[in-house]
Amino acid sequence: MSIETEGAVPLAPPRQAFIERSHQRSEALGLKRHEKSGFDPLIRSDLNLARERNQRLYTHAAPVMQLLYEQIVNTESMIVLTDAQGTILHAVGDDSFLARAHRVALAPGENWAEHAKGTNAIGTALFEEAPTLVHGGEHFMHANNFLTCSASPIFDPRGNMLGVLDVTGDHRGYHQHTMGLVRMSARMIENHWLSDDYNNRLRLHFHSRPEFIGTLLEGILVVSPEGRLLGANRAALDQLGMSGAELRARSLSSLFGTTPAAIYDHFRMPLSPPMQLCLPTGQTLFVSARFDWPSRPVVAGLHRADVELAEVREVATTAVEAGTPAAACADASQRFSGLQYLPTGDPQLETVIQKVKRVLDKGIPLLVLGETGTGKELLARAVHHDSNRSRQPFVAVNCASIPESLIEAELFGYEEGAFTGARRKGAPGRLVQANGGTLFLDEIGDMPLPLQARLLRALQERSVTPLGSTKSIAVDIAVIGATHRNLREMIEQQTFREDLYYRLNGLALRLPALRERTDIEAIVRRILQAERPQDTPELSPQVLAMFRRYQWPGNIRQLANVLRTAAVMSAGERLITTNHLSDDFLEDIQRAVGGSVMPPMPPAPAPVWQAYEAAPVLPAPQPAFVAAEPASARTLEQAEIDMIRATLDAAGGNISLASKQLGISRNTIYRKLRWNTPQGE
Repeated sequence: MSIETEGAVPLAPPRQAFIERSHQRSEALGLKRHEKSGFDPLIRSDLNLARERNQRLYTHAAPVMQLLYEQIVNTESMIVLTDAQGTILHAVGDDSFLARAHRVALAPGENWAEHAKGTNAIGTALFEEAPTLVHGGEHFMHANNFLTCSASPIFDPRGNMLGVLDVTGDHRGYHQHTMGLVRMSARMIENHWLSDDYNNRLRLHFHSRPEFIGTLLEGILVVSPEGRLLGANRAALDQLGMSGAELRARSLSSLFGTTPAAIYDHFRMPLSPPMQLCLPTGQTLFVSARFDWPSRPVVAGLHRADVELAEVREVATTAVEAGTPAAACADASQRFSGLQYLPTGDPQLETVIQKVKRVLDKGIPLLVLGETGTGKELLARAVHHDSNRSRQPFVAVNCASIPESLIEAELFGYEEGAFTGARRKGAPGRLVQANGGTLFLDEIGDMPLPLQARLLRALQERSVTPLGSTKSIAVDIAVIGATHRNLREMIEQQTFREDLYYRLNGLALRLPALRERTDIEAIVRRILQAERPQDTPELSPQVLAMFRRYQWPGNIRQLANVLRTAAVMSAGERLITTNHLSDDFLEDIQRAVGGSVMPPMPPAPAPVWQAYEAAPVLPAPQPAFVAAEPASARTLEQAEIDMIRATLDAAGGNISLASKQLGISRNTIYRKLRWNTPQGE
């Protein structure tokens, strides 16, 4: 089949075959080349409904479309955004060309899929799921031959089609760079979508050349806390030579030979250079990391409230773009209070929140005390959200995670050349970044003693002098400190300044440890709702009994990690059972039940976690000051080993069959039998 062409766009063999396939499909659909482009627009209510369904797509696409339009203004062209079915949602362009395009039904509400308009860039890009150029006579319908169209599909991080971005103009004004602009713009939209989808996850930005990190050529991978690969942009898939499905079947360890913990450790320090990681093929990639944490308030079991807040902010942002008065948007976002979402039924936490509300916006500094993982930063963020400073920055600094040699530069900033490795033009420092807002000093007890004096002076004088500078910068900040240490003991040991302690301690608030709280079921429910909102599972009575009795040394952060894994393991199931819990957690449970708070071991050998099934559930956690009972001659650990050996014997030595019957992994069987085999066996 020969394709009519107009202008000077050569039909290379691959593109010629591409266009010919589309023409064959158009003929098979019964379309006629001399047919006029008929008007069949959606009625206004249906168009509004389509726009509502694709509001998020438009929110990400609108600024990119405006930027793109600035590049092509006064070129007799227009920019079109369609949904995944080919319906035009929005269009911007030169008025004169918009009028010409309207004559061939290239306007909002019209459908430009191939079945409606034959070969055209929008419809063919949808069908082929690839960037598409259709020029002049390459259009199937002659009525569209005056057009030249460059379209690129838009995908979400899992590879699902979201829609198409298209630039259409007069074929006489065709420019070879237009397709490049459209493809880059589509990638910008995809990257915005990915960042929005996973702003609370670890994101790896990489390229084989470090200077391309931060450009549209960089690949972006999203990584779960366990190291699973959750999503990627198209540049990542292109560089790795994988499909989205192939990528999601891999882990960070199998792809790069590293772990999330190693990534976090490397990028905790300011000015950290990109990591060099190797693919299994031997190719070296330069990797930078971004993580907006503590980004998942789920670590305090309260993710649902922040999801609602994020939705309100998104609505407010959209309203501003649509011209809604700012005051109305402010009212919408303030209808939700950060503090009001924190209570989950525990009276100790309720007391803390009531104290905070009494001193809110009174200029009284807060000192939040509590063990690691109890949600100190979450409380600080809620205080900031409810305060008069909520529209200004919330800046968190973990004093324990920044090397002592860099923490001064991190807090107070520095001038260019202040020290080896300093950035060009310097850096403002966290206190200046928090100006007008709230500065959260986490693990303040780990701040080096010499730096405490400088921090005290900055707080008292309300000014900061960056390293290498003689100029002071005025700052207005509310300070919230937090620590798991006993600061009074540190004062006695002269490792913490008493004057700084009283400057920070306007009101001390102690967050209870998870083992001291009575609302573990409510926290569990919120975490599981965050992990599986569509089909939220429940804990089996057996697992709930285990959770109530466990001491939770890592507090709510540990609980969230256990449940996150269980939610994935139990996908498609209604109940989370012991089969869905990780082996190391079950081993922790085993060690914990050696204490006297647990009932005696049942006479029949059984895995240790089954001891919880018949155990009475305590109404609330009890103090650990319980007299020890005499140890049984036959320990729980030995009973479990006996059960494993008996099951293995019954299975004829088949470890896979035994692991299924016991509900534990093969590795656990190997490990327990190896560690518990008497010498000489």
